[in-house]
Amino acid sequence: MNQLVSSEWLNQNLDKVKILDASWHLPTVKRNSFEEYKASHITNSIFFDIDRYSNQKTNLPHMLPSKEDWEIIVSNLGINNSDHIIVYDNSEVFSSCRVWYTFLYFGHDPDLISVLDGNFEKWVTEKRPVSKEIIKNDKTNYKSNENSTLVINKSKVNENITQNKFQLIDARGEQRFLGLQPEPRKELRSGNIKGSINLPFQNIINKNRTFKKKDELIKIFKSKDISFEKEMAFTCGSGVTACILGLANSIISGRKPIIYDGSWAEYGLK
Repeated sequence: MNQLVSSEWLNQNLDKVKILDASWHLPTVKRNSFEEYKASHITNSIFFDIDRYSNQKTNLPHMLPSKEDWEIIVSNLGINNSDHIIVYDNSEVFSSCRVWYTFLYFGHDPDLISVLDGNFEKWVTEKRPVSKEIIKNDKTNYKSNENSTLVINKSKVNENITQNKFQLIDARGEQRFLGLQPEPRKELRSGNIKGSINLPFQNIINKNRTFKKKDELIKIFKSKDISFEKEMAFTCGSGVTACILGLANSIISGRKPIIYDGSWAEYGLK
């Protein structure tokens, strides 16, 4: 799997890949990612709207769309099955990992979907090419192949509380996990899923928003008594930052991530 590419690599391959700006912000932050994209983005990149390109038939935020909807979305973006896709973001929650996961879930070649290691801010600091131009690719005929083993639902999570078949790892900050800080969504109670392990996603990211190296990641996972012998699934507030831990585990083990798509947005409903 080709989970990460460096800014140097992307700079040298700008015309050979499809680039997605997947910036997404928590509602409390009051930032508009599309307006920010229009003001400046990595040259040749297309805006990927995580909320709009999700399941519109549920009240839960940015759940996985249907296979049919996904094929239409990706075809309209002008992406082919043979394209190497690079996803980046300008977000405090590293939302690019969610899009990486979604492409894996729908069967894109794991060697042809990567996250830019380091966010847009790092790219700008390095004085790499940016643009205001909004490009429109020709429509394609993208075909997907859903891998439903990469997602779990609430009943699987509840079953696991007694059966303990997999480790459920929560990417939220410790204060939210312990219920000491209110959730950003008012309709949710505070707390965590019984038996889950807290590994805040910030622990695995460097200050410049790059991922820590594999040996460091292994140490961090082990420090939380997480076993690499046992299956893992990841959860968070709404299924976005869970994918950061999923990518980190993929760097360590080569496995595709399993995500509780509803996460606390579903489980924590009052």
